[in-house]
Amino acid sequence: MAIAAPEDLVVTRATLEDWPVISEWAAQEGWNPGLSDGPAFFAQDPDGFFLGRIDGEPVSAISVVRHGPDFAFLGCYLVRPDLRGRGHGLTTWKTALAHAGDRTIGLDGVVAQQDNYRQSGFEAAYRTVRFTGPAPAAEAPRDVRPAGPADVVDITAYDAACHPADRPRFVAHWLTTPGHRAVPRRTGDRVTGYGVLRPARDGLRIGPLFADTAEDARALFAALAAEAEGRAIAMDVPETNAAGLALAEEAGLTPSFETARMYTGPVRPYARGRIYGVATLELG
Repeated sequence: MAIAAPEDLVVTRATLEDWPVISEWAAQEGWNPGLSDGPAFFAQDPDGFFLGRIDGEPVSAISVVRHGPDFAFLGCYLVRPDLRGRGHGLTTWKTALAHAGDRTIGLDGVVAQQDNYRQSGFEAAYRTVRFTGPAPAAEAPRDVRPAGPADVVDITAYDAACHPADRPRFVAHWLTTPGHRAVPRRTGDRVTGYGVLRPARDGLRIGPLFADTAEDARALFAALAAEAEGRAIAMDVPETNAAGLALAEEAGLTPSFETARMYTGPVRPYARGRIYGVATLELG
């Protein structure tokens, strides 16, 4: 059988109809994608997803999702295992990166790829640890309730303060996707945090978990844990948030996976201390 060379690879934009292929590859890598991630991802930047094909068959993937004029986020960097080591990933990478223009690019890189990312101009900002385990028994606090349509504007503004760029289309879908459970916490009329629980290939994922204080984070986590009803959960916690690490450990969750948040340049200031759980490693 002839070995396909990089010049045989054709990289084009992926559509939402291609998402099951990308999601399945991610699941095979142990990344545990959410069951309904695709529509929210594509809502933020429908032109930001790419597939490499040989003779029409998908062999590689990447996403470079634009979050406004100054920032983009890279994820879903995958090559089919039987075709690795032949340059297809690098060809896909170079083609897709043009979509970012001159924006700073962020990513959450797995350990095996971090040296390659450094060679491409990414610098590590902090480490993120995935905690997993059965959801602890909990009761939802009375001051934490399911998000409704009236909450979307306030939650979107809160999310923008916790991320290097605004991502309103993503947030609107993330809050309302069927199967997702979104909960804000308020003090008077002000949002002091929010969290989302979503079904994944293996159990449930918590993300984001953004909160002003550890007390807010615990209340939101309790509400989401109550929804999970003892099923397996996973949450990606920045190592820089000591209170977030303590919250995961107090809940009986254990580390199972890690990544590094990396950037190619400066990003606008954002409230890193409020990030108890990352929304998604694919879009930040």
